[in-house]
Amino acid sequence: MKNKQTSFFYRNGLSIILLFLMLLFWFCQFVAGWKDHNHELEEHGLVALSAGQYLLSGHFASATFENWESEFLQMSIYVVLTIGFRQKGSSESKKLEGEEGAGEEDVDKEPQPKPGAPWPVRKGGFWLLLYKNSLSIALALLFLLSFILHFRGSLKSYNEEQAMKGEPPVAAGKYFGEAHFWFESFQNWQSEFLAVASIVLLSIWLRQKGSPQSKPVDAPHSQTGD
Repeated sequence: MKNKQTSFFYRNGLSIILLFLMLLFWFCQFVAGWKDHNHELEEHGLVALSAGQYLLSGHFASATFENWESEFLQMSIYVVLTIGFRQKGSSESKKLEGEEGAGEEDVDKEPQPKPGAPWPVRKGGFWLLLYKNSLSIALALLFLLSFILHFRGSLKSYNEEQAMKGEPPVAAGKYFGEAHFWFESFQNWQSEFLAVASIVLLSIWLRQKGSPQSKPVDAPHSQTGD
């Protein structure tokens, strides 16, 4: 019988649960959005959309990617900010100068081409430079892709609403300057940075036993880092 510690779920349980929850709530979003959008269409005397039609609609695309966009923006900026900025007492911060264990932390050390190191580290040169910044680059690219898909979905949804009101469609260039699109973006961007600021600050005084996002329960409030 396979030992618990060698099982696939034990080794990958966190990502499996998070992806399952994401897909579950995304499905719930789809169903709720489909019903809400069809109700709006029926109020205007228009034919309701099938599930397949709604899946390709601007309404669904805009609602999905405006949220993904803000998530990737928040994560990419947060990863970069934690390189040089500190928060005394937070488990999310690197230690301050003068604190016990401060100095050059493991994440600041130059990578060494040792056995088992990822191949870009062993290769060196351009590939190593790219790999040293690959996390923030990947998150920034995911933000850019989500931003573009949000814009396209929002434009399509906006023009669908224009058609329902008997008004002409708006061109992409003009819509990019519309308050409607930026309102969708900014309302999500501010909430993401509020969430990050909350965990940075709350982890100074509050604890969660067993979580790597928290300091040890008996750690003093002034202790910075995990």
